[in-house]
Amino acid sequence: MKKELIINKLPTDFCHASTLAAVGGVQGIETLACWFGGSHEGADDVGIYLSACRQGQWSEPELVVSTQEPCWNPVLYLHGAEAAGQRVSLFYKQGRAIADWRTYAITLTLKQGEVLCSEPHELVDGDVSGGRGPVRNKLLRLRNGRLLAGGSVERGIWTAFADISDDDGRTWQKSTTIAIDGLTYNAGEKTAESAIEVSQQSFFGRGVIQPSLWQSADGSVHMLLRSSEGYVYRSDSQDNGASWCAAYPTQIPNNNSGLDLVQDAAGRLFLVCNPVEANWGRRSPLSLFVSQDDGASWQRVLDLESGEGEYSYPAIICHDNRLEISYTYNRRNIAHVVCDINELDLFIK
Repeated sequence: MKKELIINKLPTDFCHASTLAAVGGVQGIETLACWFGGSHEGADDVGIYLSACRQGQWSEPELVVSTQEPCWNPVLYLHGAEAAGQRVSLFYKQGRAIADWRTYAITLTLKQGEVLCSEPHELVDGDVSGGRGPVRNKLLRLRNGRLLAGGSVERGIWTAFADISDDDGRTWQKSTTIAIDGLTYNAGEKTAESAIEVSQQSFFGRGVIQPSLWQSADGSVHMLLRSSEGYVYRSDSQDNGASWCAAYPTQIPNNNSGLDLVQDAAGRLFLVCNPVEANWGRRSPLSLFVSQDDGASWQRVLDLESGEGEYSYPAIICHDNRLEISYTYNRRNIAHVVCDINELDLFIK
């Protein structure tokens, strides 16, 4: 396992919520990473930063999105093989109120060894629903070509959905809503006290948010969800993401912090999360799990971090028989880990 910190000198007071895209050495660039940073989470000076890995070396962070409002949760998506790895979409949230933020997107074009950025556009014009498209985790392309983006809304009872595109991201349609049956919330009730450096508005509300998606061999689609209820929750779809069952708990503890998963070529699922059973509990350890039965059961493979601090909001991708993982490192850096899947097999029962 190779571990490094991406940022040589942090250009902001904090950084958080990284995303990765492997672009395969196109224009000399192997991997792109983005995150948001500024004076503090939710401040108007928070923008989106980009770093590119060339020959194993990460570039100095570049501010690629800056507005008059806070930016949040970038998501990178590499378009298909027909794009020859040269076109990447960058989605992000913008707005002061999480319940009402909007989703914007820019196109990153790799040309002559540089990353060129388009002007931003709103993903769904006039959206007032609390953010369309991917809320934090990477998109999933189904075998029929459909794109799914895991979305969610943090307003009172938190709910999730899948945003669906059948034209490579040009237009989007929402799926049915995913919620925990019978969950209640008293308006204005603060659900936790925590020293974690998040926006205070995050402590109001409960439910499920921030889906991470995969497709089974039989064509059904599934998601794991961050929750306020002490465990990772799950939902399933039998119609390519158009409708979903009510969210139900898995065996994996969750501290109401981000998670992400990816499927390898053999169909195994690799999940990274903080397995801590407490709403707004500590964000350590950060652990890698594997499922060899399509998410029915999970084995803890290893801890990426286990000391005091915040190690959170992982992103995980799989390519060339290896896993790449990034995560928040004490809000002062972004950690990047590369694991050879064949070597991980030594730890898997």
